[in-house]
Amino acid sequence: MFYQFYEMNHAALAPLRAAADAMRFMSNNPLNPFSQTTLGRTISASLEVFERATRRYAKPEFGLPETVIDGKPVKITEEIVWSKPFCDLLHFRRDLPESRPKDQKILLVAPMSGHYATLLRGTVEALLPNADIYITDWIDARMVPVTDGTFDLDDYIEYVIEMLHHIGPGTHVVGVCQPSVPVLAAVAVMEARKDPALPASMILMGGPIDTRINPTAVNKLAEEHPLEWFKDNVIMPVPFPQPGFMRPVYPGFLQLSGFMSMNLDRHMTAHNDFFEHLVKNDGESAEKHRDFYDEYLAVMDLTEEFYLQTVDTVFIRHSLPKGEMMHRDMPVDTKAIRNVALMTVEGENDDISGLGQTNAAHTICPNIPDNMRLHYMQPDVGHYGVFNGSRFRRDIAPRIIEFTRRHGEAASAPKPTKRAAKAPKSS
Repeated sequence: MFYQFYEMNHAALAPLRAAADAMRFMSNNPLNPFSQTTLGRTISASLEVFERATRRYAKPEFGLPETVIDGKPVKITEEIVWSKPFCDLLHFRRDLPESRPKDQKILLVAPMSGHYATLLRGTVEALLPNADIYITDWIDARMVPVTDGTFDLDDYIEYVIEMLHHIGPGTHVVGVCQPSVPVLAAVAVMEARKDPALPASMILMGGPIDTRINPTAVNKLAEEHPLEWFKDNVIMPVPFPQPGFMRPVYPGFLQLSGFMSMNLDRHMTAHNDFFEHLVKNDGESAEKHRDFYDEYLAVMDLTEEFYLQTVDTVFIRHSLPKGEMMHRDMPVDTKAIRNVALMTVEGENDDISGLGQTNAAHTICPNIPDNMRLHYMQPDVGHYGVFNGSRFRRDIAPRIIEFTRRHGEAASAPKPTKRAAKAPKSS
């Protein structure tokens, strides 16, 4: 009922949003003598803040029509190359001559934790000049009819494996935040199966591999409540008339309220600053605010089974670092990983995946040789800065490209027998 009430409240505000839009148009009209006065801009700013605070934000577009390679603009075509009910695999095809040497293929596994894959737009943009990029475009669960079945953490792992098969052997797989666990599990399963489509490397970024290390507020919430609490308090059926009507989900609007409550003062300040930028006619600053929140406030529902299994496996039972995780009826043995290079990336000020949680992947993968490992800690960035922003473009993306090149070239070479039981030093 709560989800239905939320939808009804959103619908009830529609006439007010329409009126606010109309009044803002009139207050901004150049023929209006008050449009460029402080009073006129104040009224317009108030109306825009109201409209943006009450709207539903649609799934954003990637909006990457071209990149620059060797100093020249290159056209990008976004295409779906693999699809299942809960995910499309997008390929950013670059218009390059066939004679040009092929770049490494990178599969970016985007978080399925509330936001759309476009949250990684900056990640894609930074890597495109030097790599052939694919990305998981997860589908909003409220848009998937119940007749299409369920989707849980085991299905997620199988999706990753199937996509690696589709792209082909020697692909480099990158798990950003939440996907770090299923990506690592998928690689372990593939190694145990002696899968011919094994990736050349995996890069895990800001992920909750072992949340017992430096637990954050997100980790503590899961530890302080039994699984039944989450089922009783955050799982709701999708209301009519959505395509996923009656599918039990963790709604996006609930996730968003949790995200924002963690840094409520920061968001309040940002919206107050936005209002002042509009009044002062500071268009550039106001546009940056719009761009960020158009992305941040666009959220998707998660299936009940995926959300609860993830909470239980990753945050409550810590199954992966304990060596107790199962993929269907098969143990996830991270010690089986010997042929896939491992890079981990963390942010010094990450308040979602605490420092050390991702680096723990090296400890639970002791049979990867020393020369196939790298850990990098980026100073002065939080969670978002691990995969986006100026420091990502300047410091992290070049390291990822270099790591994939080095281990892509070495993928078919004999591996050294030396083992490493300790995580490497940051570099």
